[in-house]
Amino acid sequence: MKLYKLTDSMGKTYGHTQWGEGVTHKAKRGKGELCSDKYIHAYTHPLLAVFLNPIHADFKDPQLWEAEGHVAQNDRGLKVGCKSLTTIREMDLPTVTKEQRVRFAILCALEVCKEEGFRKWADGWLSGEDRSESAAYATVHAVSAAVSAGRYAVWSAGYAGYAARSSGCGERLIAIAEEAVKEGTK
Repeated sequence: MKLYKLTDSMGKTYGHTQWGEGVTHKAKRGKGELCSDKYIHAYTHPLLAVFLNPIHADFKDPQLWEAEGHVAQNDRGLKVGCKSLTTIREMDLPTVTKEQRVRFAILCALEVCKEEGFRKWADGWLSGEDRSESAAYATVHAVSAAVSAGRYAVWSAGYAGYAARSSGCGERLIAIAEEAVKEGTK
């Protein structure tokens, strides 16, 4: 299956594992958690790799690789785990703007948040009608009075995946990422 692998600017992942064109790595045998040495992480779409990097590897200047592997574990579409993964070729990293990252975070949050005040603010931001800082702060205060603040960690675009993780949306997450990029360029 075609997958995507993020590395640091030197083609390495944690533990100094070196990747490159035609390089294959195998995970340790046995079963375990996705975030262990039993699986090699990858993504099913380049945009997911870019949008979710801040909550996964957090590479500062990442490289993106087209890869081949068989998915053995799936974290509800956020990332996948393979027992063996081969990086085929380096790809251009999709460029996403800060606005597109915020749009992605809001769209993810809308998948799970039904609170009326938040949805009204989100619709205003997405439409461009009201992107003021005061509207955002007012919404944060209103929402935090109704629910625990932790559930709304998506205010920071770097934590966009938090809401998506709660929704278990898989293919929907890819659609949200594509929508965020498309709408953010208009």
